[in-house]
Amino acid sequence: MDKFGMHNQTEQLYARYEGTGNADTTRYEWLTNQHRDTLAHYVMDDSLAMFISIAEGESVVRTKFKMLERMQQPCGPPPKKEDS
Repeated sequence: MDKFGMHNQTEQLYARYEGTGNADTTRYEWLTNQHRDTLAHYVMDDSLAMFISIAEGESVVRTKFKMLERMQQPCGPPPKKEDS
């Protein structure tokens, strides 16, 4: 495969999946995508959600709800943009 074909494939991946990032992705955006993907996996996998709920001593539904709430801003508020 030539380098142009590989470039087209990576561009298609970037367009299809937001979490893959690109050269302009900031550290905060990348970490936010990683945390959201992880939390989404925990919510969708019933055995993991049950394990976490037992460890926290709460119901499975409340644990899933708290994870869904954390998905809004998993890494806290975004950093302020610096004027360059």
